[in-house]
Amino acid sequence: MSNSPLSQPMFALVDVNNFYVSCERAFNPNLINRSVVVLSNNDSCTVARSHEVQALGVKMGTPWFKLKDLAKQHHIIALSSNYTLYGDMSDRVMTILRDFSPHVEVYSIDERFLDLQGLNKFWSTPMDMGQSIRQRIRQWTSLPVCVGFGITKTLAKLANHIAKKPPEFNGVCDLASMPSAQLEALLSVLEVDEVWSVGRQLSQHLNAAGISTVKALRDTPSSCLRTKFGVVVERLGYELRGVSCLALEEVSAPRKQIISSRSFGQLVNSLPELSEAVASYMSSAAEKLRHQHSVCNAIQVFIQTNPFRQHDKQYSNSMTVPLPNASGDIRLLIRAALFGLKCIYRQGYAYKKTGVILSCIDSAAKQQESLFELYGAGDRSARLMCVLDQINQRYGRDTLSVFSTGKRKSWAMHRGKVSPCYTTNWNDVPIAYAH
Repeated sequence: MSNSPLSQPMFALVDVNNFYVSCERAFNPNLINRSVVVLSNNDSCTVARSHEVQALGVKMGTPWFKLKDLAKQHHIIALSSNYTLYGDMSDRVMTILRDFSPHVEVYSIDERFLDLQGLNKFWSTPMDMGQSIRQRIRQWTSLPVCVGFGITKTLAKLANHIAKKPPEFNGVCDLASMPSAQLEALLSVLEVDEVWSVGRQLSQHLNAAGISTVKALRDTPSSCLRTKFGVVVERLGYELRGVSCLALEEVSAPRKQIISSRSFGQLVNSLPELSEAVASYMSSAAEKLRHQHSVCNAIQVFIQTNPFRQHDKQYSNSMTVPLPNASGDIRLLIRAALFGLKCIYRQGYAYKKTGVILSCIDSAAKQQESLFELYGAGDRSARLMCVLDQINQRYGRDTLSVFSTGKRKSWAMHRGKVSPCYTTNWNDVPIAYAH
């Protein structure tokens, strides 16, 4: 691949290193260079590990109770997941990146693709741009990032992976301008499972066919890839050869199913507590539904006990409730969910988890108006839900809520090690004292 200026097709992938841990360190410098893990809901499993913890051989998803002895030995600091903080920090990174390109795709909470074609008048080389991105994000958010450049999205993703490894890259890798000999040497030692979307099962099939490196996948004829592995792998081959097959997706497609579910912080035995949980989860799901300007035609509610408590009586059930009309109105959705819950609830069981699923989702704009006023539909309902969402967005979640969601929430998940919401709660904003 010859030198490719930004006037040619070019993608960048910006990835925040160790995102959850980095967010915590941004506001608590005492965590820097310390062994840190972030735990999942109810402080059960590791969902993020600092490099120091990874060096100890701790795997992703390891239950926290299995790490207690290791934590004491190596002074591992455990923190509860603070998704409010992580989401806000992710939005701040997104805002910064829009100064570098108007075309940005949110790939995940910590990764963004940028389309850079035609932006060469601002930057002499992609490497200069990459270092500017790293410096600005570091200065404005304290988050460390790596940047990968490629003439396809797959190559940009691969370049980002390479940028994290050898120190000589200094966090930025541009495969488009890399000398041919260096590129060939890199691709010949990178295992094929480093390619975007090549999982463990697919990599095993590729290895069995003699395709064990990225270079081997790139150099395998397209007809062979299609015959043996299908069109998706054939497309990966094209992407690795510099033929762009994946366009930037700046607008996420509306979800066709929305799920809201969590395990309880403690076992729940009563219908009123289950009802509070179901109503709360439905409020969260309905907010996501309205955010994508959609309505749903059916909801499903489910409950289950803890299968790992073998001495307890076990029970699980679910029920789908069709709605009388498509709606995003929380009042109708909660009413339907509680109806379903009452139908499947059984006394005498200790419940560990419940949740709701919104299905048969359509665009709210495409709904046909009725001659009669329908409950949970129409202009009055839309205006009421708009006011509800605006108040909660401005003053915080559950500032205005349906009464049945409850306030005590004894069933809420445990987060005994959660950090403050430094950027979204006035009471948690750090205070600097001048001497």
